[in-house]
Amino acid sequence: MTVKGGKRNVVIVGGGWAGSLIARDLSGKLDSSKYNLIVVNDRPYSVHLVAGARMTVSPIDNLDNEILIPFDKLFRNGNGAIRIGKVVAISESAPGKGGEVVLEDGGKIPYAALILTTGSKWNGPLALPQKDAEVRAHINSWRNKFEKANHVVIVGGGAVGIEIAGEIKDIWPKKKVTIVHSEPQLINDTYPEKFRKDIERRARLRGIDFILGDKLDIPPEGTVGVTTQKGKQIPDADLVVPAFGSQPNAGFVSTLGEGVVTPHGTVRVNEYLEVPGHPGVFAAGDIIDWKEQKQAAKARTHAAVVSANVLAYLQGKPPAKKYKGSPELIVIPLGKSGGAGYLGILWGIMLGDTLTWFLKGKDLMVGGARSARGL
Repeated sequence: MTVKGGKRNVVIVGGGWAGSLIARDLSGKLDSSKYNLIVVNDRPYSVHLVAGARMTVSPIDNLDNEILIPFDKLFRNGNGAIRIGKVVAISESAPGKGGEVVLEDGGKIPYAALILTTGSKWNGPLALPQKDAEVRAHINSWRNKFEKANHVVIVGGGAVGIEIAGEIKDIWPKKKVTIVHSEPQLINDTYPEKFRKDIERRARLRGIDFILGDKLDIPPEGTVGVTTQKGKQIPDADLVVPAFGSQPNAGFVSTLGEGVVTPHGTVRVNEYLEVPGHPGVFAAGDIIDWKEQKQAAKARTHAAVVSANVLAYLQGKPPAKKYKGSPELIVIPLGKSGGAGYLGILWGIMLGDTLTWFLKGKDLMVGGARSARGL
């Protein structure tokens, strides 16, 4: 679809990891005399959620000043624009003929090519609101809760729950922390048993307790004392933190057409990360229906595929690059000085405290996240 002035819009919905990487790459490759590059994001900045656990537990490092990353330098040569708003619908003119995205405020933005990168919806501390003042109030609220609590119970023994526990123990070593996880081992069976046992062992050494193979309903705020579904009592628990799995943030994508969104809420894509039956509509990041763990680490590979194929599409050429998946890897800091990791390459490489600190724990990749957005 061509807009006033004869230019065509390339619209990216979502300015997180995948969206920002695609925007930065395309801004250096699209001809600004022919195309407008527009990123629609529901907040006035990108959030580096890799550092979200540390940021919401304590203000010690003032991480909110570093991981709420402005879009000021995102576009190369200033070739792009940010539109703050929430997309609620997609109106396609016809398959392969562009269309427009509809914003919550009623605004509409035409597109010739559309890229969907809206990421995940989270629970608890990482469930950040949209408006800046509300985001900062949310962060401060959780920091106060963690500081005042005597016994923190975290529901969910995935990476986020374990990282929150590690950050708490790093700052308040004597504060009681218990993780309740529905499976008999931490994380999930994507990763080998030896890694799942190793991260549990390292966490226990830091004084983190576990109730495994059990569940806990989130009680009303202010409740003291909880009981798991199997009857395990934690009488002194005074803060329960939801940290269970994220959900794809793709509800609005169902308006593109029947069958676009799976029953699990993910967006169907082919090997070119294009939505089947809708030429010129691509998706990347956590929302895609691909058998892999949803992680920021996958975004760079997704971005390279989408960027190449968007450029090919706009030039009327066949798709240029296929997505073949990414190796599974995970690095879980337990505070600033330890943790464990696993790289699913070669024979399966286990990482201990030192490499976990070096790869992630020391700065949670904040410098790289800012650099990827031009800062």
